[in-house]
This record gives sequence, C-alpha cells and structure tokens, in this order.
Amino acid sequence: MISLKEFAYVFEPAGLPAPPVGLLLLHGTGGDERDLLPLGHSLLPGAAILSPRGKVLERGMPRFFRRLEEGVFDQEDLALRTRELAHFVRAAEKEYSLTPGHMVAVGFSNGANIAASMLMTDPEVLAGAALMRGMPPFVPARPWNLNHKPVLILSGNNDPIVGRDQANQLANLFRKANANLTVHWSEAGHNLSEDDLHVARDWITSSFLNQANHSQKE
Repeated sequence: MISLKEFAYVFEPAGLPAPPVGLLLLHGTGGDERDLLPLGHSLLPGAAILSPRGKVLERGMPRFFRRLEEGVFDQEDLALRTRELAHFVRAAEKEYSLTPGHMVAVGFSNGANIAASMLMTDPEVLAGAALMRGMPPFVPARPWNLNHKPVLILSGNNDPIVGRDQANQLANLFRKANANLTVHWSEAGHNLSEDDLHVARDWITSSFLNQANHSQKE
C-alpha cells in the first residue's frame, strides 16, 4: 500500500454540514496541488478536498503519468500511476476518516485523463468524475460496466489539444460502459470557460446533492 508521504498534496476537511461527496482535484500538465483549489471551492463549497500533485516531471512540469509525445501516452507508466493514485485515495480515506468510494474526481486535461483511467480500471474508488478537456487514456481490452456512475465530459469546440474526434471517442467509451453520462461542448479552447463552470456546478448538484436529499426524504 502506498504511503501518503509519496505524494505532495493538500487535504481540506469538510465543513458542517458536510456535503455527501468529497472532491479529488487532479491538475493538468504544469499544475500542482493548489491549482484547482479555487475550482473545487466554487463547485462544491464545504466539501472535503483531496488534491495531489502529479509525481512525473516533463521538462520540470508535474504530470500524473508519462507521455511519449503530445497525445501519445506511455501505457505502462499510465497503468502504474493509475494504481498508485487509487492506492493514495484509499490511504487518504483511512487517514482522514472519509467514506470509501465517496470522492468525485474533478480532472483537467492530464488530470482528466488519469481520472478516466481510474474509472476504467478501478471504478469503485470514485463516486463519479468530471472530465474537463480529456481524451481517451486507452481503449479497454474488455467491456466494463460503471452501473450508471455519474460522469461529466466538458469539451471545447475550439480546443487545439483535444480534437473533436478524441473527445467523442472518450464519450463513446463511457456510453458503452453504461455510465450516467453528461456531455457538454462550450465555445472555448483548452482552457475552461464560465460556461464550463456553470455546467459542472449544475451536474454536481443534480448528480450528488439532489440525489442525497431525495434518499433522505425516502
């Protein structure tokens, strides 16, 4: 089992009352553990936040796994780093007394790609994921079933890094996996827009907060 000390990270405990899910924030290339904190605070105020820094360096820029060139991933390293990150999340759940499997990944670019990889290989570690400007990390050799786990894909019509075909391929992978999938295209490039943020907030509310309230009433 991996030690929490193997990652640089930020943990923020949930407020009171605590939302039903926490957020696992996964930055893009060149980011760090503090990059997405404002996004997390905006998407789900009061949520427990776990935000690690990627352990791989590319020309001094942190990433979550190696790539051979832009858009071409080192599959052996991706598999290793995905397992490490899943172990890290489980170790943090134990350390901070978090409910297992109740973290929602919010990943941007490289962070979205490793979040997608986690859903493909170890889906029980996450309650769902918002994949922002992601592409398929790989194509699974065998079918897998997410059993209606909520997944949001946010893509940009003018993204010079993630093409429309790649974004659609990612969406199709999750459709075939029986995810409760929401796909949104914004008039933006690779960077996030205000439109993306509004959609992500609404998705978290409808997928996790409203669902929890409905369960309590029942």
